[in-house]
Amino acid sequence: MARGGFRPGAPNMNNMMKQVKKMQEQMEKTQQEIEEREFSSTAGGGVVEATVNGRKEVVNIKIDPDVVDPEDVDMLEDLIMVAINDAMGNANKYSEDAMGKLTGGINIPGLM
Repeated sequence: MARGGFRPGAPNMNNMMKQVKKMQEQMEKTQQEIEEREFSSTAGGGVVEATVNGRKEVVNIKIDPDVVDPEDVDMLEDLIMVAINDAMGNANKYSEDAMGKLTGGINIPGLM
């Protein structure tokens, strides 16, 4: 075995650390892009639209005034819930896909 801890064929620790740092920077950039992106979905044939951002915050709700019926508030509530949940699902899917490209599909706890 060679002196100084170097073994022929052993991975170069400096190169490995540079690769890890580069991947970490790419993941941080991708996470920031995800958080800034907006995802929308509609319900009831487009009468309700919900928009969320990548931080999973509702940023906008649009309701067609023609669908507002004081006698049927339950239906409107259901439409809003469906639109929000679908928009959140779109945000989750995009986040999983974007981060999966960086991690090769490996699930890293706390990442998403």
